[in-house]
Amino acid sequence: MALEVKIPSPGESINEVILTSWLKNDGEFVNKDEDLFEIESEKATLVVPAEAAGILKIMVQEEETIATGAVACTIDTSAAPAEAVTEVTPVVPVEAAPVTQESYAKGVPSIAAQKILAEKSISPASVSGTGKAGRITKQDALQVQKASIPTPSPAVSAPAPTAVVAATGTRVIRREKLSRLRKMIASRLVAVKNETAMLTTFNEVDMIEIMNIRKKYKEQFQEAHDIRLGFMSFFAKAVTLAMLDFPAVNSQIDGEELVYHDYADLGISVSAPKGLVVPVIRNAEQMSLADLEREIANLAGKARNSKLSVDEMTGGTFTITNGGVFGSLMSTPILNPPQSAILGMHNIVERPVAVNGKVEIRPMMYVALSYDHRVIDGRESVGFLKKVVHLLQDPIRLLLAV
Repeated sequence: MALEVKIPSPGESINEVILTSWLKNDGEFVNKDEDLFEIESEKATLVVPAEAAGILKIMVQEEETIATGAVACTIDTSAAPAEAVTEVTPVVPVEAAPVTQESYAKGVPSIAAQKILAEKSISPASVSGTGKAGRITKQDALQVQKASIPTPSPAVSAPAPTAVVAATGTRVIRREKLSRLRKMIASRLVAVKNETAMLTTFNEVDMIEIMNIRKKYKEQFQEAHDIRLGFMSFFAKAVTLAMLDFPAVNSQIDGEELVYHDYADLGISVSAPKGLVVPVIRNAEQMSLADLEREIANLAGKARNSKLSVDEMTGGTFTITNGGVFGSLMSTPILNPPQSAILGMHNIVERPVAVNGKVEIRPMMYVALSYDHRVIDGRESVGFLKKVVHLLQDPIRLLLAV
């Protein structure tokens, strides 16, 4: 029986991926759950395992773009391990062709001759070669060069040569062909800009209260929950509470309908070996700060080891991305379709701000909310972001859910 292994979808609205590498050979016997091949999309890199044991038949080549749902290979489940055959294509050495007079084209200069002619801007077509098969030799080029130098008139003195200033440093231009993955990313980003009415609103957060809480309770928190207290859990909690007042931020367009969610499946961007990926925390609105930190750490660990499953990266209703870990002061995050909004965190920088009529130095962070204006209007977007800011600046409200 031939079992078909199909290409899974790494996320919503992704219709094709790149099969980057095969981890098994054609004709090889594979065991159930052994990794077969890797696929890449603009969202993630996934490893696809075997669903059963048998002999592998490869149907798609490496670096080929393939539609999701298409068959990448088959597994003959009726075969025994002894029947596996590894196909080896013999390498036939090819002898270099001997160099003969016919190998040289008439009028083609040698390397030395070519340099001499180029210096004086002399066309090889104007030179008669005396080498083998009419090849232009160095001596031919020197004779032509000598003949091309005019004899100065006795009445006119030769002009002084102009000094040539040599350029310093390297001036290398390097070109690389766009990879298929980069082409897919570019196409998707352009589609987001063209197919949504994306706008961004900005605000800033005084992080002093959250930083004081972390400083005062971080050791007790880690002892009690066996997990470090970071910043992301505060933002995740603030977002889920603000959604109660502004549900459109947690909705999305489906055809001619607007779909609202009474739950928050938060996509959290994390760094992986091949770039950022966006795993999803299910029902984040029901989680405590400790639960959120634990799930974030779990998904980040899987991302670093390329162990995220398809289910763990699909179905998000809202996304949080943190450019601050790379030092970004302010940016415009791009939507993660079909979601209608994304929150961007940034670097925390100490700046002078007015507090109760006095100037104080506070740890400040700019935050940005990009949203689809077809779904969310200006009042809702600004109101949602202000609610998030107020919750973060008075974090006790996160625990009281007020």
